[in-house]
Amino acid sequence: MKTERQFFSFLLRYKKEEVRTVGAIVEIEGVNKIYGTNHVVKDLNLTVEEGEFLTLLGSSGCGKTTTLRMIAGFEEPTSGSIKVEGEAIGDKEPFERNVNTVFQSYALFPHKTIYDNVAYGLKMKKVPKEEIKKKVKEMLALVQLEGFEKRYPSQLSGGQKQRVAIARALINRPRVLLLDEPLGALDLKLRKQMQLELKRLQRKLNITFIYVTHDQEEALTMSDRIAIMHDGVLDQLGTPSEIYESPKTRFVATFIGETNTFDGCIRSIDGEHISIMIENGNICGCGNGFALNEYITVSVRPEKMKYSDIPVDGFTIKAIVKDYVYVGSVIKCIVSLPNGNELKIERLAGEELPKLGSSVYIYWEEKDAVLIHNQDQLIFQAVDSIPLG
Repeated sequence: MKTERQFFSFLLRYKKEEVRTVGAIVEIEGVNKIYGTNHVVKDLNLTVEEGEFLTLLGSSGCGKTTTLRMIAGFEEPTSGSIKVEGEAIGDKEPFERNVNTVFQSYALFPHKTIYDNVAYGLKMKKVPKEEIKKKVKEMLALVQLEGFEKRYPSQLSGGQKQRVAIARALINRPRVLLLDEPLGALDLKLRKQMQLELKRLQRKLNITFIYVTHDQEEALTMSDRIAIMHDGVLDQLGTPSEIYESPKTRFVATFIGETNTFDGCIRSIDGEHISIMIENGNICGCGNGFALNEYITVSVRPEKMKYSDIPVDGFTIKAIVKDYVYVGSVIKCIVSLPNGNELKIERLAGEELPKLGSSVYIYWEEKDAVLIHNQDQLIFQAVDSIPLG
């Protein structure tokens, strides 16, 4: 049984590949979208490379679907510009743009056969019948639905319907395929299967995919790059490994995978070595570009956390072992700090563990801590009362 830790580790090893640099196919420059008093997308600047799989990732209401709809032409930006293949598309209708969209709801014609659903776009373009027949056959084979031509959508499973929707979107060979949470209605097992199918299709056809999801596993599994949006703002853009291992904001650190966060104030800097005072004691990390007395957030993944019976140089956090959670080949150790906050520490099953209720000192390798600039003073109210000495 793969644990979350093993899963993320596998993905990050697998995805540490260079992003294609053959040129930009979609350019979003200074785009804003405002509905009344609701500023949904805020000064968005994003370039999508030709042939890449880029995912817009974020929680509900972050602006990712609105961004996709503006590229498709279903919404107009309040300001800013969007280009496809170097050409501004603001004055083009959706059908005039060389992009197609796949929706979560499939959007199939219930009264048409699978053949007619897939062929619809070609028929609208008055493509000769023999060519339509050939292309529909090729596309259904590509999505592994040969022999389904005479069936109707009501006779298909959710996964099969989504494959039909993808085949219909791809048959015109758009330069960009937009996918708005296309797997959201599928069960977990089928969703995982379709993740691999989508990536296979994208690589085979070398079509640029822009994919919207709130599911971090989907993003890590399929993407060449991930654009994380939060409250209408692009928080971070990078490869899956960059996003997971080097988050730039507190939101990114806590949104992707599990992490332990500490808020504190820098009390000393010695080269890259940084000592931080937090509410429960002192911790350490390393980094550049930080200032003495600066308030920061420190993020440490559960698999990087360690514990000891005695204090470790630079660390004075003491915790009580509260619980163990068995997750296949790893054990999650839950420890509680004096202020009641809980931390998660992962250990391989079979390792010797401290007894429940015992006291331990928490530490980590300095390189394993991610130090994040933080301007939110509200979360540091407890730290403010601690003298810096």
